Amino acid sequence: MLARIAAARADRDLSDYARQMVGITAVGAPAAECIRAARQMRLLATQIVDLTVLAERLAGASWQEITDALGRQDAAVVEDEYADAITEWQAKSEEQMKREAAGFPELDDWYVRHREDHDPHTSTPVADLLNRR
Repeated sequence: MLARIAAARADRDLSDYARQMVGITAVGAPAAECIRAARQMRLLATQIVDLTVLAERLAGASWQEITDALGRQDAAVVEDEYADAITEWQAKSEEQMKREAAGFPELDDWYVRHREDHDPHTSTPVADLLNRR
């Protein structure tokens, strides 16, 4: 599922940004820089939620399952909120889909380089996402 690659890319970006945030704070960056960096992390986290919803819906998760996972009440409202994104993703051309898939081996390499002992032990987590469900 190519939407999962997009979500994995956003996961990587947030992780890298969080690590940078520790450094920014440690060197005594101005308040505005710290706030902008924290705001960027929040935006990335929201993007990850949206991409994960998209990927799981395209993989067959029900709107009720998604709604429950989001801690929401009304599946019809959640479905309506994501309807345009689902439609846009399904309308992507083959060339656009190839661009989405590009670079997934680098994401696997990034994961292996940054994996901690408590992380799942796999060398191809992004490639494995494509084979899930």
